[in-house]
Amino acid sequence: MDLLPVIIVVIILALVVIIAGSVMSRGKGSKNKKGKGGKKIKAKDHAQVLKEANRRLAQNPKDPDALAALGDVYYSEQSWDKAFKAYDTLLDAAAGNPDMDEFEMNKRYGLSALKLGRLDEAYKGLIVAHAVKQEDFETNYNLGYLEFQKRQYEKSIFHLRLASKLNGEHAMTLRYLGHSLFKVKNYKEALSCLKRAVDLQPDDKESLFAMGECFHEIGQEEQAIRIFTHLRTDPVLGPSASLYAGTIHLNQHQFQKAVQDFELGLKHPDIKVEVLVEIKYRLAAAYLKEQEIAKAVGLLNEIQQIYPNYKDTPSQLAKYKELNSSRNLQVYLLAPASDFITLCRKLTLTFFPKAKIKITDISVQKNDWADILAEVETSRWSDLVLFRMIRSTGTIGELVLRDFHARIKDVKAGKGYCITGGTFSDEAKKFVEARLIDLMEKDKLMGLLNTIDSSQKALLIDD
Repeated sequence: MDLLPVIIVVIILALVVIIAGSVMSRGKGSKNKKGKGGKKIKAKDHAQVLKEANRRLAQNPKDPDALAALGDVYYSEQSWDKAFKAYDTLLDAAAGNPDMDEFEMNKRYGLSALKLGRLDEAYKGLIVAHAVKQEDFETNYNLGYLEFQKRQYEKSIFHLRLASKLNGEHAMTLRYLGHSLFKVKNYKEALSCLKRAVDLQPDDKESLFAMGECFHEIGQEEQAIRIFTHLRTDPVLGPSASLYAGTIHLNQHQFQKAVQDFELGLKHPDIKVEVLVEIKYRLAAAYLKEQEIAKAVGLLNEIQQIYPNYKDTPSQLAKYKELNSSRNLQVYLLAPASDFITLCRKLTLTFFPKAKIKITDISVQKNDWADILAEVETSRWSDLVLFRMIRSTGTIGELVLRDFHARIKDVKAGKGYCITGGTFSDEAKKFVEARLIDLMEKDKLMGLLNTIDSSQKALLIDD
C-alpha cells in the first residue's frame, strides 16, 4: 500500500513527458513545413536568392516571402520593370498579412512605377505609403513632384515642405517647392527656396529664370533685369528672357535697350510661336517709340500673317500704315515735343494762303496738344486767332472744347481752330455750333499736312 502513491506519481510524470514530446514534435513539424514554403529566404548572393525565390514561386505563385525577396533584389539592382511586377503581385498576395511591411511594399511599388513613367500607379503606391508613415523624405518628395506635374500646387507644397524639413539640403525638393510657391503667387517664399536651390545646383537655369520672375513680380526690377540679361543667350530660355528684359526696359522708357533685347531674342533659331509673336509685337511698340515706323509696320504685317487678329494688330496696322506713308503725320502724332512744335508753327504759317501771319505765343499741355496764338492779317480782315492742335487719333469730347473756349476768351482771340488726328464727339460738335470755333478732323489735318513742303522751314517767323 505504501508503493501506491509512488506508482501514481511515476504514471503522472510519464504522461507529462509523452504530452511534452508530442507538442515539441508538432512544433518541429510545423517549422519544417514553413521551411518548405513560408520562411524568409536567406542567401549570400542575389543569384541564390533569385533561384530559391523562383523555385518557391513555381510551387506557389503568391508566396509573399518569395515575392518580397524578388522585389528586394530587383529594386536594389534598379531593374525597375521587374521590381514593379514583383511588388505589384506582392501587394495583392500580402493583403492583410501583418508580417509584411505595408509601408515599404507600397513605397517601393510607387517608386518603381515612377521610374517607369507610370505616374498613376506611382501616385497610388506612394499615397498609401504616406498614409502608413508620414515622416519619410522619399515618399513626401516624390508625392510633391507628382502633385507638381499634375498642377496641384497646394498639395505639392504640402508634401515638399514635409520633405524639406526632413532634408533641407535636397536641391530638387527646394526647386519644386520654389516653383510651386511661384505658381500660387507666393513670390517672396518662392524666391527664398529658389535661391537655395540655385546655390546647390548653379546650372539650374529654369530656377534662375523663375527667380527673375519673382523679382519682377515684387517690383525689384534691377535684380530681375540682371538675371534676364544673363539668360538672353541661353539656347532654351533665351527668347523668353529677352522678352522679359525688353518688356522691363520698355516700361522704363529705355527704348533702345528694349530694342536690343527683343532683337537678340529673335536671333534664336528655335522659338515657340507664342513667344515669337509676342517679341515681335513688343519690338514693334519699341520701334514706334523710336520713330521707326517702317520697321514697326513690317513686324505688324508678320504678326498678322501668323495670327490675323492678334491683340490690336489690325487697328495698329491701319493706323501706322498711313503714318508710314506720311512723315508729317508721324511727327504730328509721335515725335518729341520740339519737333511737334516746329510742325505746328509750319501749319499755322500755311493755314491762310497769302495772309500775313505772326505767331505771338505757344504753349504745350503735357505733350497732348499745343496752343498757338497768332496775329492774322489778310486783304479782307485781321484778327487774333488761337489754334489748338491735338495729338490724338481717338475721339475728342466736349470737355476739351470747353477748355479751348475758355482759353480763347482769356487771350481775347476773335476765332479758334481745333485740329485733331482723330474725330470729335457729337457733344463736342454741338458745343461749337453757336461759337466761333471751327473743328478740323483727321481728313482736313491730312490735307494741311500734305501742303507743307520741307523748304518752308526757312519761312518760319520768330516769336
